[in-house]
Amino acid sequence: MTLTVLKNADHLVCMDDVRREVPNAAIAFRNGVIEAVGPTHELAELLTQASTVIDARGCVVTPGLVNTHHHLFQSLTRAVPGATSAPLFGWLKRLYPIWAQYRPEDVFAATQLGLAELALSGCTLSSDHLYLFPNGVTLDDTIAAASEIGIRFHPTRGAMSVGESKGGLPPDSLVEDEAAILADTIRVIDRFHDPSDGAMIRVGVAPCSPFSVSQDLMRDAALLAREKRVMLHTHLAEDADDVAFSLARFGCRPGEYAERLGWTGPDVWHAHCVQLDAQEIDLFARTRTGIAHCPCSNCRLGSGIAPLKAMVDKGVRLGLGVDGSASNDSGNLLLEARQALLLQRAIGGAAAFDPRDALFLATRGGAGILGRDDCGSLEPGKRADIAVWDMSEIHSLGSWDPVAALILSPPPGARDVFVEGRAVVRDHDLVQASRREILRAADRSLVRLKGLA
Repeated sequence: MTLTVLKNADHLVCMDDVRREVPNAAIAFRNGVIEAVGPTHELAELLTQASTVIDARGCVVTPGLVNTHHHLFQSLTRAVPGATSAPLFGWLKRLYPIWAQYRPEDVFAATQLGLAELALSGCTLSSDHLYLFPNGVTLDDTIAAASEIGIRFHPTRGAMSVGESKGGLPPDSLVEDEAAILADTIRVIDRFHDPSDGAMIRVGVAPCSPFSVSQDLMRDAALLAREKRVMLHTHLAEDADDVAFSLARFGCRPGEYAERLGWTGPDVWHAHCVQLDAQEIDLFARTRTGIAHCPCSNCRLGSGIAPLKAMVDKGVRLGLGVDGSASNDSGNLLLEARQALLLQRAIGGAAAFDPRDALFLATRGGAGILGRDDCGSLEPGKRADIAVWDMSEIHSLGSWDPVAALILSPPPGARDVFVEGRAVVRDHDLVQASRREILRAADRSLVRLKGLA
């Protein structure tokens, strides 16, 4: 790949160990790797060698945003009547029958729609948690969809094995046999997982939640993940009902339940954790267990406000997640970062959370909990995952501190996005995939699903 240089950025936010911010900056990258970062005049020689030079005047340049929790299949079930004012368990019961009608083409279309939304809003790496597989759906459908968008993808093979007849929440029609779950998990890991630096696809193991799988499956999944050296993901302590279920069913709080079954450690990240208590926060900090904080979804479902400031103060490893588009109902990580900041200030005062700390969670923090030390910061040797934000338009012009303004007055989308040095978004539009085809496929699936409801 030839040398590309972005130049004249008003501000370049490195997110390196010293949180360096460079004014009037340039960044050079080749073969998917960053070669140099610094003031534009210091990269003058590289500018003469570059085959592509992109002017970023009026822009802030950051590492690409990282989404640590999503259910991309839900992108076709936003704002569903009967689910717009329900708490978590009621919301799930309303949507399970719709999701049971999905076919592989629907999951493909929904995944592309959700990933296109993320890419256009500056995301370069997204996880995904697919936990239901009706009518021939496989994890392969999401991986195929992601390959056409161009961002890094960390799909997780989710599962539900305890249906209503056994005291679980999902209908029996959507649960799977546990031996079959483990066998298919092995299949997708062996076929798709790439542990190397710069990998475009990594696969994780992700039983859905304590209220939809057995203790045996949780334990076996952890053993399998460690044998395969992949990461573990699930939902935990999302709302008060979740905690009550754990106390009634397992005789302990969610954090203790996770620890008993091998679900703590630096290779584990849990979604939500809204209802963790002080002891559980200490446990996660001590074991370096990661948390995907999803503030918009938590507000939408009335789950509560996660103790984010307490987690940060204790050193818990944290990232942001947009969660499923049926519970958000959006997929924009800058909006998540803004919401995270606002909620902590609402309960802790105006100085409780800083915009730059929120941006850290959306970039390097998220990359860290996904095990991607090769991403998340702009420094030589790291992968060239870059977002360029035009701050000279109506949405943010007037900002005296454009870096803080990314969180306080976020632009609606990124001007340009590069992943592994390849353009995914240029001038606010997709490069590697057709916006028209994505919309057409999503609309086709939506019409069919509405007709069955």
